[in-house]
Amino acid sequence: MSGRGKGPLAGVRVLDLTSVLMGPYATQIFADLGADVIKVEGPTGDTTRALPPGREEGQGGMFLNVNRGKRSIVLDLKQPAARDTLLTLAKDADVFIHSMRAKAIERLGLDYAAVEAANPRIIYANLYGFARSGPYRDNPAYDDIVQAASGLVDLQARLTGGEPTYVATVVADKVAGLTGAYAVMAALYAREKTGIGQEIEVPMYETLVSFAMIEHLCGSLFEPPLGPPEYPRVTAPTRRPYATKDGHIGVMIYNDKQWRAFFAAIGDPDWSKDAMFATMTSRTHNIATVLGHVARELAARTTTEWLALFEAAHIPAAAIASMEDLLHDPHLVETGFWEERDGAEGRMRFPGIPTAFGRTPGAIGDPGPALGADTRAVLEEAGIAAEAIDALLASGAARQRGAA
Repeated sequence: MSGRGKGPLAGVRVLDLTSVLMGPYATQIFADLGADVIKVEGPTGDTTRALPPGREEGQGGMFLNVNRGKRSIVLDLKQPAARDTLLTLAKDADVFIHSMRAKAIERLGLDYAAVEAANPRIIYANLYGFARSGPYRDNPAYDDIVQAASGLVDLQARLTGGEPTYVATVVADKVAGLTGAYAVMAALYAREKTGIGQEIEVPMYETLVSFAMIEHLCGSLFEPPLGPPEYPRVTAPTRRPYATKDGHIGVMIYNDKQWRAFFAAIGDPDWSKDAMFATMTSRTHNIATVLGHVARELAARTTTEWLALFEAAHIPAAAIASMEDLLHDPHLVETGFWEERDGAEGRMRFPGIPTAFGRTPGAIGDPGPALGADTRAVLEEAGIAAEAIDALLASGAARQRGAA
């Protein structure tokens, strides 16, 4: 089953030269929404193919998920014939997206000028670590590096007694991937109005700094600063899941109405009358103390008791779910979020598309393709003669699955 031809991006063709996670996550979104995504890999394939676990070599679980719905072709872009073939494919493509550093893509002769010459309407997206106009332009970048450089590790350290930690998800890769996806879609919309393609730059570092500073710029928004770049509510050491009598619970008592409901539910204790609890401003100025009071209160009852109380008081709360819990979560099951697919590697479960379109729904595609599974078919679609394809395969400039 494939999502191609279904969804709001049906008819859009994407040449995907990305690897690992940032770029493939962006192009997974394109594929889910109906685009024909052609994953262009080198002879050894995307690095994530080798990440375990997997039932077949080169078909690791993360690769199969983030590359679902795509087609794979193998081109050895160090060979001029392969480069020329890719430029031929670009003539009929809408999007050209890569995740190489600027110098690397230039060495291959596939910078924007080269691809635009083949197709002036192309949307050409650069996804890499650091903006090429700054001194970090040639630095290698992975998620851990960008988390460290962007201030995110420092923020995490404020919650762990000063011990630096990474966020337990590849947040830099995924935020940059999402940013790349919306940037390309915006450029496609602009092209529909103007008929003109353009080049896009999505640097992971700047993207994550922007992401973190949405709330943390805070008083430093002003010149001169009215305070440090920090939103104190989310860096307070006491901001964490609360310990109950038999476990932990996530609770968000946020606005004045919710605080009044909370105090009423617990019998309006004396400490609730302290002026620090009166307004959003006073609570923010005293956030560590405020949350400390809540923590002591919640330790007195069980998680089940608190969940019932918070539901009755209309206060947002949730039990702490594990990754395993989510596989059987009743809400996700009822909404059909988890989707199963049969592939060459057997039965698999995939997270569904989180967005819904009333008239043009997308559809998740088949698990990530075998390396070079679609090389010949894609080249034939581009109008390349059979003899020329045979020559590319014979020289190693292109490879088809099953070919020597």
